[in-house]
Amino acid sequence: MTGMTEVCCVVVAPRAAAAEHIQLVLTDRSSLTAGRNFGVVSTRVWRLADLGAKHAFLRAGLGWGHMPLHMVEADIRSGALVPIQLAVFATAGPGFSMHAIHLADNPPGRAGRWFIDKLKQG
Repeated sequence: MTGMTEVCCVVVAPRAAAAEHIQLVLTDRSSLTAGRNFGVVSTRVWRLADLGAKHAFLRAGLGWGHMPLHMVEADIRSGALVPIQLAVFATAGPGFSMHAIHLADNPPGRAGRWFIDKLKQG
């Protein structure tokens, strides 16, 4: 990917650069998440039915994607795969952002206000 920098064995990639390349995404076969995407950054997506196939595609250099560390640790140690960290937006964490919503006439209680304060702290 162009526009990336390497920092101590981890490639830091801007989200815009990652979006230009094929992202390998595990398909959820249940109807619970139909039509929803989690962690999908690229507009060029290949969906795979199992982690074994996704791992094989990653090793073949056919795209990038998220994998459980225990499945790719040996590949990272051997240099077959390189960990990529997507640059984080200033207003969001690495995977998602959180929001608190409540009715104007029913504000949150003490625990809810504590949670909202924690969200604001980042």
